[in-house]
Amino acid sequence: MSGSATQTVYEQLRANLLAGLYRPEEKLKISELGAAFSVSPGAIREALARLTAEGLVTALPQRGFRVAPVSAADLRDLTDMRIEIETKCLRRAIAHGDIEWETAVVAAHHRMAATPIAAADGSFSPAWTIAHGEFHAALAQACGSVWMMRVRDLLFVHNERYLDLARKTDRGNRDVAREHRELMEAALERDAERAVTIMTAHLTKTRDTIEAALLAAAAMTEAG
Repeated sequence: MSGSATQTVYEQLRANLLAGLYRPEEKLKISELGAAFSVSPGAIREALARLTAEGLVTALPQRGFRVAPVSAADLRDLTDMRIEIETKCLRRAIAHGDIEWETAVVAAHHRMAATPIAAADGSFSPAWTIAHGEFHAALAQACGSVWMMRVRDLLFVHNERYLDLARKTDRGNRDVAREHRELMEAALERDAERAVTIMTAHLTKTRDTIEAALLAAAAMTEAG
C-alpha cells in the first residue's frame, strides 16, 4: 500500500476518533477496520500505532488496540494545561501579531460565525468543528514559538474528544458565539488582560459542562 494511502487511513481514523464515532475504551479490531477502509491489516496497524503515539489510542500486550479512555480527572488536568498554554500563546500573539495576524483572526472568526454550529443529531457540525479549531489556532499563531504551538495543538486535539459532550449536554446557558466574538475583539484591541480573562472563562465553562456530563454518566453506570 502506498504511503499516501496509509496516510489517508490514518487521517480518517483520527477524524473519526475526534468526532466521537468510537466509544472511549472501545476495542478497535484490525480485521473490521481493514474491511471498512478496504485496506490491509498492516496499514491499519501502522495507523493505530501512530494514533497510539498521539495518545488517542491505547495498545495493550495481547489485548490489541482500544480507544483512549476519558475521565473527569483527565479533563480537569487537560483543561488546566490548555488554559496555561493558550493564555501564554495569546499574550505573545497580542504583543507581536501584525496586520496579517489580525486579518487571519478576523477571517477565521467570520468563517466560524457563518457556519451552522449544530449537526442534525444535535452534535457539533463537522464544518463548524473545523472552523472553530482554525479560529483558536489563528489567535495563537503569532506567538512566535514553534514548540509552544506544537504543545498547544496537541492539547487542543485531545480536547476535541471531549468537546462534543459540551454540545450534547448544554442547556442553552451559554452564548458561545458571543464568547468567541468578545475574544476576537479583545485580541484585536490588544487588551491582553481582557483576552486572557475571556479565554480562561471560555475554557473553564466548557470543562464544567463536560465534567457534569461525565460525572452524571458515571453515577448512572454505578446505579445500573
